[in-house]
Amino acid sequence: MASLDLNNYTNHDDPNRNIALMVEYEGTRYMGFQFQPDHPTIQGELEKAIYKLTGNEIRVHGASRTDSGVHALGQVVDLLIRCPYPISTIHRALNHYLPKDIRIHNTYEMTSSFHSRKDAIRRTYRYNILNQPEPSPIRRSTHHWLSDTIDCRKMSQAAEDLIGTHDFRHISKGLAPEKSAVREVFNWSINRQDELITIECEATGFLRQQIRRANAILIEIGKNNWPETAIKDTLEDNFKKGKTHSILPAQGLCLTQVTYSNFFDKVIDGYETN
Repeated sequence: MASLDLNNYTNHDDPNRNIALMVEYEGTRYMGFQFQPDHPTIQGELEKAIYKLTGNEIRVHGASRTDSGVHALGQVVDLLIRCPYPISTIHRALNHYLPKDIRIHNTYEMTSSFHSRKDAIRRTYRYNILNQPEPSPIRRSTHHWLSDTIDCRKMSQAAEDLIGTHDFRHISKGLAPEKSAVREVFNWSINRQDELITIECEATGFLRQQIRRANAILIEIGKNNWPETAIKDTLEDNFKKGKTHSILPAQGLCLTQVTYSNFFDKVIDGYETN
């Protein structure tokens, strides 16, 4: 990797700066977003890059804590740094220090009130399925392969039971009894184009493994193994198989967008590449 010279840039006047990053990553070799001291994570790699730029150990916060192996096109991260460089230099320097499977697309200096997780009003995920007789070497890291015949119409009809405000305790995993499992879902739609099936999910937020477990139920419905009421019955704890249903592999899941009501009202300066 070529060296990066930071000596010739003009200093920024304000030492206290709230920075937002729009991040894309392939999560295959990471144990999720959240920092773990003994395993590679997205948060850990970002913090390493920031340390190389600033010389300071700085904690970053993500809008969504993606699980191990899950990808992102539109993760949003915030961090508070003391750094003299212009926003464009911060952007280029962090990308210089990051591994090739993590890339920052847009970098913004924000007002002090911005917080990537607390300010987010919606998260959108997409689950990608390759439905054909043989697997694809090219898509093995980004799609879940299924050779079975899938009825997407039945899946779409059943997915309507996920839309609205529900308690998802029986479709998630590892939630403490005192924690709320209520989430508002705005969209859970299934689309097919040739051999590719995409399941798009949009909500205020998601519980751990909620999307992959709900989609596993939908696939059983699409295979005609389970009734079209399986989602509704599982939510109401009236379906025994729903309690022990499998979880889909992580590689098919991607965080595509985080939505804010007033993001650009809080932007002071920015550097965009897309």
